[in-house]
Amino acid sequence: MAGAKKIGLFFGTFNPIHSGHLIIANHLAEHSDLDAIWMVVTPHNPHKKKSSLLENHHRLAMVRIATEHYPKLSASNIEFDLPQPNYTVHTLAHLEEKHPEHSFCLIMGEDNLKSFPKWKNYEVILERYELYVYPRISSGTLPERFQDHPKIHRIEAPIIELSATFIRKSISEGKNIRPMMPDNVWTYMDEMNFYR
Repeated sequence: MAGAKKIGLFFGTFNPIHSGHLIIANHLAEHSDLDAIWMVVTPHNPHKKKSSLLENHHRLAMVRIATEHYPKLSASNIEFDLPQPNYTVHTLAHLEEKHPEHSFCLIMGEDNLKSFPKWKNYEVILERYELYVYPRISSGTLPERFQDHPKIHRIEAPIIELSATFIRKSISEGKNIRPMMPDNVWTYMDEMNFYR
C-alpha cells in the first residue's frame, strides 16, 4: 500500500529525553527494517503520585525539539487522549484503528522483555506485533520462551547507561549535564528552570 510504513513505537516518560534515547531510536531507524520511530510520550498517570514528572506538554515539547533534525524520528502524544490508566495493548489497538495503512512494532529494552509476562495481555501483543529489543545491563534472566521467538528481534544497539533519574538529580544539585542531552533540549530546560 502506498505510504504504508513499518513503525517502531518507543514508549517513555522522557522526563527528560536525553542522548541515550536518541542514540537507541536513531540506531533502530538506521540499522533495522523499521521505516520510522515514533517516540510515544507516556502521560502522567493520575493514579500515581506526581513526584518529579514534568507536565505532559513540556515533555512532548522536549521530544519534538530533540527529534527535529532526525527525519525518521517523531514525537507522538497518542496516549494523551486515551483513558487512564492506559495499557500498551490498548494503545496498539487505537493506533491500528487510526492508521490502518501502517504496521506497528514495539521497541523495548532487554530489562522490559524480562518483565514482559507481567504486562496486560502480553500474549496478545506477542501474537500480533513484533518486538525490537535493544540491550540493557540488567539483572534477572530472560524467560526461555522469548529466547528464539520469531516475533522478537534482538538489535545490537550500543548499550547506553544514561538515566533520566540521574540527569534530574544532577540538575537539582546544580551539576552540568549538558553532554547528556541534545543542545536544543538543554537550552529549553535551562530557560524553563526544569528539575531545579
